[in-house]
Amino acid sequence: MIEDTEHKIKMTGHVLITDKTSGEVIVDQINSINFESMSFALALSLARQNVAGTYVGPIESMVFGNGGTSVNGVGVITYLDKNVTGLNASLYNQTYSKIVDPNNPQNSDPTANYVNAVHVSGNLFSDIITTCTLEFGEPATQLALDNDTNANDTFVFDELALRIANGNLINYVNFHPVQKSSNRIFQIQYSLRIALV
Repeated sequence: MIEDTEHKIKMTGHVLITDKTSGEVIVDQINSINFESMSFALALSLARQNVAGTYVGPIESMVFGNGGTSVNGVGVITYLDKNVTGLNASLYNQTYSKIVDPNNPQNSDPTANYVNAVHVSGNLFSDIITTCTLEFGEPATQLALDNDTNANDTFVFDELALRIANGNLINYVNFHPVQKSSNRIFQIQYSLRIALV
């Protein structure tokens, strides 16, 4: 076995959700990495693993749910454990997903939903930036206004993750409940930094 004693791989993640119209920052926080799924995704991607004509390692979708927190009768929020263990990790309650792979024919708008790798020559890190936009009309059955008092409503999101094409979640973040309604456009930037340290 060849071992590099000078460098180790470090991964960090960050989520920024903004109201695209007003610029309001809705969520701005770090996320947790599912290291088993991430190591498998990197191996699948580097090997260009192909199953039935589909490369299975790349990031395919962003998934949203409403099961990452619980809110009691007086508004106190309890955050559930980060769901980042094993290849079968999932959101607590997934309620929506959006294709972000710009090469996937099911991507509704590759100019607003895409994945980019960013590297500056000389640095020992690279970033993967996933951008996902939830337009006024999506999800289709959302409420008209962002005035819902039910924290468990289908599109009151409090958790999200990135899913690779084989179905594994490579990370997880939960946050205070945020309602997606048809009077708002959400833009989500999910940044992953892969560094040799």
